[in-house]
Amino acid sequence: MEKIMIVKWRIKESESSRILKLLPELAEKTRLEEGNISYMIYQSENDPCELILCEHYTDTAAAESHRQSEHYKRIVAEEIIPYLESREVISVKKLV
Repeated sequence: MEKIMIVKWRIKESESSRILKLLPELAEKTRLEEGNISYMIYQSENDPCELILCEHYTDTAAAESHRQSEHYKRIVAEEIIPYLESREVISVKKLV
Protein backbone atom coordinates (compact mmCIF):
# COMPACT_ATOMS: atom_id res chain seq x y z
CA MET A 1 0.00 0.00 0.00
CA GLU A 2 1.33 3.42 -0.95
CA LYS A 3 2.43 5.77 1.84
CA ILE A 4 1.51 9.45 1.48
CA MET A 5 2.37 12.12 4.02
CA ILE A 6 1.71 15.82 4.31
CA VAL A 7 4.29 17.50 6.54
CA LYS A 8 3.94 21.03 7.85
CA TRP A 9 7.04 22.86 9.09
CA ARG A 10 7.12 26.26 10.73
CA ILE A 11 10.72 27.37 10.63
CA LYS A 12 12.22 29.95 12.94
CA GLU A 13 12.44 33.24 11.07
CA SER A 14 16.11 33.62 12.03
CA GLU A 15 16.87 30.28 10.32
CA SER A 16 14.70 30.76 7.24
CA SER A 17 17.40 31.70 4.73
CA ARG A 18 19.76 28.92 5.83
CA ILE A 19 17.05 26.23 5.77
CA LEU A 20 15.70 27.27 2.38
CA LYS A 21 19.19 26.74 0.93
CA LEU A 22 19.15 23.11 2.15
CA LEU A 23 15.89 22.16 0.44
CA PRO A 24 17.09 21.66 -3.17
CA GLU A 25 19.60 18.98 -2.11
CA LEU A 26 17.04 17.30 0.14
CA ALA A 27 14.44 17.18 -2.63
CA GLU A 28 16.91 16.01 -5.29
CA LYS A 29 18.30 13.15 -3.20
CA THR A 30 14.88 12.09 -1.93
CA ARG A 31 13.46 11.92 -5.46
CA LEU A 32 16.28 9.54 -6.42
CA GLU A 33 15.46 7.08 -3.63
CA GLU A 34 14.11 3.70 -4.60
CA GLY A 35 10.43 3.70 -3.67
CA ASN A 36 9.93 7.45 -3.93
CA ILE A 37 7.01 8.39 -6.19
CA SER A 38 7.11 12.13 -5.58
CA TYR A 39 8.51 14.65 -3.14
CA MET A 40 7.35 18.26 -3.34
CA ILE A 41 8.12 21.19 -1.06
CA TYR A 42 5.88 24.26 -1.01
CA GLN A 43 6.16 27.61 0.73
CA SER A 44 3.12 29.52 1.93
CA GLU A 45 2.45 32.69 -0.05
CA ASN A 46 1.23 34.36 3.14
CA ASP A 47 3.91 33.16 5.53
CA PRO A 48 7.43 32.44 4.19
CA CYS A 49 8.29 30.54 7.38
CA GLU A 50 5.60 27.94 6.67
CA LEU A 51 6.60 25.01 4.48
CA ILE A 52 4.43 22.12 3.32
CA LEU A 53 6.01 18.88 2.14
CA CYS A 54 4.04 16.33 0.15
CA GLU A 55 5.77 12.95 0.26
CA HIS A 56 4.61 9.92 -1.74
CA TYR A 57 6.26 6.51 -1.47
CA THR A 58 5.49 3.08 -2.88
CA ASP A 59 4.94 1.70 0.62
CA THR A 60 5.67 2.18 4.33
CA ALA A 61 9.07 0.49 3.97
CA ALA A 62 10.14 3.06 1.36
CA ALA A 63 9.06 5.92 3.65
CA GLU A 64 11.03 4.38 6.53
CA SER A 65 14.04 3.91 4.26
CA HIS A 66 13.85 7.64 3.49
CA ARG A 67 14.00 8.46 7.22
CA GLN A 68 17.06 6.22 7.57
CA SER A 69 18.90 7.74 4.59
CA GLU A 70 22.12 9.68 5.05
CA HIS A 71 20.68 12.83 3.52
CA TYR A 72 17.56 12.75 5.75
CA LYS A 73 19.65 12.31 8.90
CA ARG A 74 22.15 15.00 7.88
CA ILE A 75 19.79 17.59 6.44
CA VAL A 76 16.43 17.08 8.15
CA ALA A 77 17.31 15.56 11.52
CA GLU A 78 20.46 17.61 12.16
CA GLU A 79 20.02 20.85 10.21
CA ILE A 80 16.26 21.48 10.03
CA ILE A 81 14.21 19.86 12.82
CA PRO A 82 16.17 21.52 15.67
CA TYR A 83 15.34 24.92 14.15
CA LEU A 84 11.61 24.48 13.68
CA GLU A 85 8.98 26.21 15.76
CA SER A 86 6.56 23.39 14.95
CA ARG A 87 6.32 20.22 12.92
CA GLU A 88 3.24 18.22 12.00
CA VAL A 89 3.21 14.96 10.05
CA ILE A 90 -0.11 13.75 8.67
CA SER A 91 -0.46 10.36 6.97
CA VAL A 92 -3.19 10.49 4.34
CA LYS A 93 -4.82 8.14 1.88
CA LYS A 94 -6.01 8.98 -1.60
CA LEU A 95 -9.79 8.88 -1.95
CA VAL A 96 -10.31 9.79 -5.60
